[in-house]
Amino acid sequence: MKIALAQLNYHIANFESNSGKIRDAIAAAKEEGADLVVFSELAVCGYYPHDLLERKEFIEQAIDQIHQIAHACVGIAAVVGGPSINEGSRGKKLFNSAYFLYDGKVQAIRNKSSLPTYDIFDEYRHFEPNRDFELVEYKGQKLALTICEDLWDEQPTQNEFGKDKLYQRNPMAELSKLKPDLVINLSASPFSYNQESWRKDILVKNALKYQLPIVYVNQTGAHTELIFDGGSCFVQADGSIPVEMAYFKEDFCIVDTEKPVQQKQEEHDYIAKIHQALILGIRDYFRKMNFQDVVLGLSGGIDSAVVCALAAEALGSENVRGVLMPSRYSSDHSVADAIHLADNLGVRYDIIGIQDMVDAFEKELSAVFEGLPPGVAEENVQARTRGILVMAVSNKFGNILLNTTNKSECAVGYGTLYGDMNGGLSVLGDVYKTDVYKLARYINRNQELIPENSIVKPPSAELRPDQKDTDSLPDYDILDGILFRYIEMNQSPDEIVAQGYDRETVLKTARMVNQNEYKRFQTPPILRVSSKAFGFGRRMPLVARYS
Repeated sequence: MKIALAQLNYHIANFESNSGKIRDAIAAAKEEGADLVVFSELAVCGYYPHDLLERKEFIEQAIDQIHQIAHACVGIAAVVGGPSINEGSRGKKLFNSAYFLYDGKVQAIRNKSSLPTYDIFDEYRHFEPNRDFELVEYKGQKLALTICEDLWDEQPTQNEFGKDKLYQRNPMAELSKLKPDLVINLSASPFSYNQESWRKDILVKNALKYQLPIVYVNQTGAHTELIFDGGSCFVQADGSIPVEMAYFKEDFCIVDTEKPVQQKQEEHDYIAKIHQALILGIRDYFRKMNFQDVVLGLSGGIDSAVVCALAAEALGSENVRGVLMPSRYSSDHSVADAIHLADNLGVRYDIIGIQDMVDAFEKELSAVFEGLPPGVAEENVQARTRGILVMAVSNKFGNILLNTTNKSECAVGYGTLYGDMNGGLSVLGDVYKTDVYKLARYINRNQELIPENSIVKPPSAELRPDQKDTDSLPDYDILDGILFRYIEMNQSPDEIVAQGYDRETVLKTARMVNQNEYKRFQTPPILRVSSKAFGFGRRMPLVARYS
């Protein structure tokens, strides 16, 4: 069978755009002689529409579009993801479904069995799990239609209880009893740099276990926090992967399941993949929200430099504006480094000194603060003054403010609410500081865009004389190792100490993470590039007393 894999970038609830892309791909597949074209999970409405699924008109539009798409399926079949109505008397009102379209109409609907509720997933909130297993017969072939998690019966994570088995039934075990010839998997699998290889492992494991070829179609594009990297592929029954599609962009190919033509992707290291993911995340957020211009504070430090470089690459330097806001504690080289960066990137910048404004605040507060030594409150006045100024520029010119806080700072609360934590989108909130340095080097791989001094100088908030980040935090090499184990790997302080980390440092770090949940609750949406980003994939109570 000749099967077209259509890896597309969808827009949540943009039915006209999504169905247009789908119909165009069907036409292209038909022209190239394909028998069948496969799309990704919930393709017609975009993944994930959350509580839009509770709106009757949303479901009606989605299903109507499926039937409109079916009219294009004459002389070719298609498998398209979308919601369907649960006609039974019990359970949730919807299924997450794969529609089999042929001869101008919907011929069959197969529903997702394994509904994830971990991390960023919340499908059981809206969907009823499938309990009836049937194949689809087409052109003499018996097809097992599965949806994403239906192949993930055994999670690859290892914890103290052993490997996770999240579901009561294994859909592939049930479908294999019906003797299928081919497995088709519609997926919406988001990118995470430290779990990316899991998907291939899962596909290969299933192909080998059931001795069946698998057509896997993922989507690409970004939906606010979630970034989908594509990487659709064809896996043969022997576990080999002759066909692998592009990452972080739309792609289309036709696979002859009997004689697949080799198509491989170049391997990149994880920093290059994070770079691609962040570019896609920024670009799609602005394109899908119909925004164009950005503004950000430029301090001369590495975080703002990396965000500025990413924004310029994603949106064009003409759409990026930097604001330099020096105080009495800003070093000459910080201003010079920020100007150097702006000139290298070709972005517009403004310089607004904050010292007179800070002095005015301190004068008005002097009676209230009388007799008290200066400290964090005065430092934060500076950060909040900058927040006011950069938001004023945002409001006046319609530029969206990009937040530049990295994951290390976000984790331990090393930032000022309503100051440097402002923003419409957090670009580095899921990137540890040590990886920010690597990103800077990657950005400079062909030419120096980020000034060398911004990379090599000791990081500092510059809110008091001679301030360094290490005055308050461990060295980032140590801090990030602890944070990764505590957040991504969910290890206890005792487990982390057993790996050679200093006990006091580990306990202090864990306390800072726990105590700053309230700050993170108020941060802008964070582009997710890891397996455990701050945001709706990591839900912690604000008032817990957990140690």
